[in-house]
Amino acid sequence: MTDDPAPTRVLLVDDQELVRSGLKRILRPRDGLQVVGECADGSEVESALARQAVDVVVMDLRMKGMDGIEATRRVAAADGPPVLVLTTFDDDEMLSGALRAGANGFILKDSSAEDLVAAVRTVAEGGSWLDPAVTARVLTRFRESADPPTGGIHQDVLTTREQEVLHAIACGLTNAEIAAALFISELTVKSHIGRIFVKLGLRDRAAAVVYAFDHGVVRPGDADRLRPPPGS
Repeated sequence: MTDDPAPTRVLLVDDQELVRSGLKRILRPRDGLQVVGECADGSEVESALARQAVDVVVMDLRMKGMDGIEATRRVAAADGPPVLVLTTFDDDEMLSGALRAGANGFILKDSSAEDLVAAVRTVAEGGSWLDPAVTARVLTRFRESADPPTGGIHQDVLTTREQEVLHAIACGLTNAEIAAALFISELTVKSHIGRIFVKLGLRDRAAAVVYAFDHGVVRPGDADRLRPPPGS
């Protein structure tokens, strides 16, 4: 008889107790998740991580004390666990800052319980979770407010197909959507993504989005033009 796998240990960071209570009801042991700690302010995160082992931090952006951007920056600087950011639909500017600070993914607060569980698992396992709806809005906001894009090494080191895949990642498309848009298999998409990360020194999809923002890989409206229409 084999032992059950250890649960994924979650630290919740949100200044609203009601929100934390709701998250705890969703992130349940029956789904292989265990909330091992709670913080009501970003300033409490470092000490909480020092007290217990944590596999993933679920971080709110807007808090009365230290916000989620600074807290995420400190977690990343200390080589702490991956951070999944909780965001609302109008948090585009802060979300961009959280990605730059080292967040590994983001999900809307009104997402389904199933998506939240999947996002926590994905980020805890070293992946990224980028909500497509938020990605498109953040992209538009970023391009409106950012300095003119600087040149990047992607044009020199990536093949044309890899550049197309990087562009699609930055638009928030899933692997399945990229495969459909470029008429290739999902396995081929995964292979391209792996090579992109190695060539550009990127850790995950979230880092790829930040790179794309910084180097003018994408423009407002690109996601809508690239993503296949529903039912296609």
